[in-house]
Amino acid sequence: MTFELHRARGPFNAAFFSIMGPYIEWNVRHHKGRVFAGLPPTVVELGSGVGANLRYLSPGSTLIAVEPNVAMHRRLRAAAGRRGVRLDLRDRLAERTGLPDRSADSVISSLVLCTVSDPAAVLAEVRRILRPGGTFRFVEHVAARAGTPTRALQRALRRPWAWTFEGCSCERDLAASVRAAGFTRVELEPYRLHSPFVTFNTQIAGVAHA
Repeated sequence: MTFELHRARGPFNAAFFSIMGPYIEWNVRHHKGRVFAGLPPTVVELGSGVGANLRYLSPGSTLIAVEPNVAMHRRLRAAAGRRGVRLDLRDRLAERTGLPDRSADSVISSLVLCTVSDPAAVLAEVRRILRPGGTFRFVEHVAARAGTPTRALQRALRRPWAWTFEGCSCERDLAASVRAAGFTRVELEPYRLHSPFVTFNTQIAGVAHA
């Protein structure tokens, strides 16, 4: 299992999230602020991208960043330097982080489980690397309720959306996936954004406890 960097999509996504990051962050800031509050000194992040979540780490913290899109790496390193966060950058997939069993106090992700090839495998990997009592904290976009206009639009745009955003799916019931992953407790809140990116507007945020 490998990540194949498309010569156009990889750089496009790095540029897109650098430009649109502040707008996306403004929309989800309250939800991220709640679930990412009080992160420990060392955090594992799946799909760190260009560093949108560095603001939730204290200066001097260490981020173990699992990010297979090398087009993101330059911007991620620069963002970590600006935030005073030590960066341990891993060019690996979320399904296979290469980290030891029970080695992480906290794993975070935002807008990542929609893109991975196998969400169940990623969640199993998260459980493997979390210490007992550790937390998986997430903000993700999910499928809208069946029969709604948003759901119909998600279905209509699924192929061009996935092609543009490195396989991203708007049709996953990630709340069910997290609940079925074997965590001891899951606290999860569904919510809706009000943005022009309608297919992106149905989201969840939560904390799963190992």
